[in-house]
Amino acid sequence: MSSAAAHLADAPAALCIDLDGTLIHSDLLLESMLLLIKRNPLYLFCLPFWLLKGKAGLKAEIAKRVALNPAALPYNTEFLQWATEQKAAGRSLWLCTASNHRLADAVAAHCALFDGVVASSDTLNMSGSNKARQLAAQFGARRFDYCGNHKIDLQVWRLSKGAVVVNGSAGLQRKAARQTAVLASFPGRQRRLRATIKALRPHQWVKNVLLFIPMAAAHILTSPGALVAGLLAFLSFGLAASSVYLLNDMLDLEADRAHPKKRFRPFAAGDVSLLVGMALTPLLLLASLALTLLLPVEFRLVLIGYYVMTLAYSFGLKRIVMVDTMVLAGLYTIRIVAGASAVDVPLSFWLLLFSIFLFLSLALVKRYAELDGNKRRGKLSAAGRGYLVEDLSLLYSMGVAAGFLCVLVLALYINSPEVTLLYRHPRMIWPLCLLLLYWISRVWMVTHRGDMHDDPVVFALKDPISILVGALCAATVLSAV
Repeated sequence: MSSAAAHLADAPAALCIDLDGTLIHSDLLLESMLLLIKRNPLYLFCLPFWLLKGKAGLKAEIAKRVALNPAALPYNTEFLQWATEQKAAGRSLWLCTASNHRLADAVAAHCALFDGVVASSDTLNMSGSNKARQLAAQFGARRFDYCGNHKIDLQVWRLSKGAVVVNGSAGLQRKAARQTAVLASFPGRQRRLRATIKALRPHQWVKNVLLFIPMAAAHILTSPGALVAGLLAFLSFGLAASSVYLLNDMLDLEADRAHPKKRFRPFAAGDVSLLVGMALTPLLLLASLALTLLLPVEFRLVLIGYYVMTLAYSFGLKRIVMVDTMVLAGLYTIRIVAGASAVDVPLSFWLLLFSIFLFLSLALVKRYAELDGNKRRGKLSAAGRGYLVEDLSLLYSMGVAAGFLCVLVLALYINSPEVTLLYRHPRMIWPLCLLLLYWISRVWMVTHRGDMHDDPVVFALKDPISILVGALCAATVLSAV
């Protein structure tokens, strides 16, 4: 054997690393597709036509139109550390992915770890057998180690010297061992079901209790028919809300990953596949609409209006200063409108006005808490929002004013002729003003001190004093009936 051949035989095999599901806990095609749709939802209609060019053509058309931030991707830190150690030991590392070369090059440049990139061109999808042939031609059969995570990678392992199974099941590892030697394995994350349920945000369904307020105000909450209708409306709104939360989280990946708390959300962290989210979003909406067939048509129209409003919020309104808080306040208030339509009771002007001011105050609490958190971390603005830290004092003033205005509306309502028709002891309701005034003041005091959860509803559910105030408010209203 010549000295050159001996040196080649002794040289460590090139380490070829897959991207999707291996280097990152996500899929670049889906990530880039969501970026494109967020930029302009009308691109949805272009996707089927691009797919006619083949999968490589689809990826190319998307990659041409998006600006991916590789620093915001959910990297597999344990595997990345191992790959870095392999690089330090003198191995040649190559990023080998079916993603379009434009996106793959951006990731490779960010990692500053790879000696080269093998990726899909605008006409050839570098996956499965295509990837296997390319790597065998470039490095030689059985002259490279390959790191992958999917059963399609078995075609590459068949020609590789060794296999590194990342985020793969035990079954995949056994199949890989029948193709080549398994050098190492990095187990996948567990509790996928739990993470999926978390992505649905079932705790946020508590907001749908607002649907029962019109029934309580009309004193028909104990009616069996109204109660059944209210429960159906509650479930329908919950499914629709979860559908929106999934979509919103998928569209907000980059901003969530830059947030100290939201980066742990299932999609942002890569704990749940974006494909699962894309499947569940329409299914939950269809289930929600199916339930509306058992309720008055007015409820269905309100629900559709709610969904359209949330879509508009997700696709752009959330980035417009003050419009975002007005929309958030409207999304709370629309639940009260839906509750009235579900049981066909007239909607009180007083109740609507009270709701608008109260929920505007809570929406401003959410924005203030988020912006104040950024200020404490040394940031000058909120990611994905239009607010600056200089707006804090103004947000505080507007939020407190809106909260106090809702108390004023309540006081005027208690003093109106309508109250005497519904309550035998209307004067007994007056302590409600003091309780609400105290609670709003306390919420803003907690927010001002930086102790507010970014969602005031979650805060209220966990805060013992808020729970006590709520119980006292309920007792006050019951004493007046």
